[in-house]
Amino acid sequence: MLVTIILTLTGMALLWLMIWSATVTMPTKLLAKNFPEDVQQSLQPRLDALPMSGKRVFGMMILIVLILGFIALFVIGGLDGMNNSFTYPDYLVRFLIMSYGVKAFDIIGLDFFLLTKTHFFQHFFPETEGCAGWKQFGYNRKQQLRQIIIMGILSPLEALLFWYISLQ
Repeated sequence: MLVTIILTLTGMALLWLMIWSATVTMPTKLLAKNFPEDVQQSLQPRLDALPMSGKRVFGMMILIVLILGFIALFVIGGLDGMNNSFTYPDYLVRFLIMSYGVKAFDIIGLDFFLLTKTHFFQHFFPETEGCAGWKQFGYNRKQQLRQIIIMGILSPLEALLFWYISLQ
């Protein structure tokens, strides 16, 4: 259980680093699609004028490394389970805790606290100061629900994969 908690906390840290690095370097316009509609509109002139720069390339490289690290957490969790003779339910519980723990951090820590209670994003994007979207917790409910459903499908499949491999 300790490994599961450590992997979950590491996933939360990686998600935070992804948000921070994407905000600081703005490597791609696609990242702004995660903001509320009025914030996206306020950012549009800046996004249209974004030149390809070393900062953006570096930001994309950081994001790729962090995404690979996030994937590696689940592989590490699976390999550790294999070393400890996990059963299918053991794998399933580990992957569900990891997935939904990080998702809870995303919703509560990032969407609620960081987005609506701080001025973190406005510091980096001053043109969005005063946008109502920064106070709209839950503006992305459909996206969050979709991700929660996907996690509920992928976690059992990942557990099945590692359990099956461990039987070989």
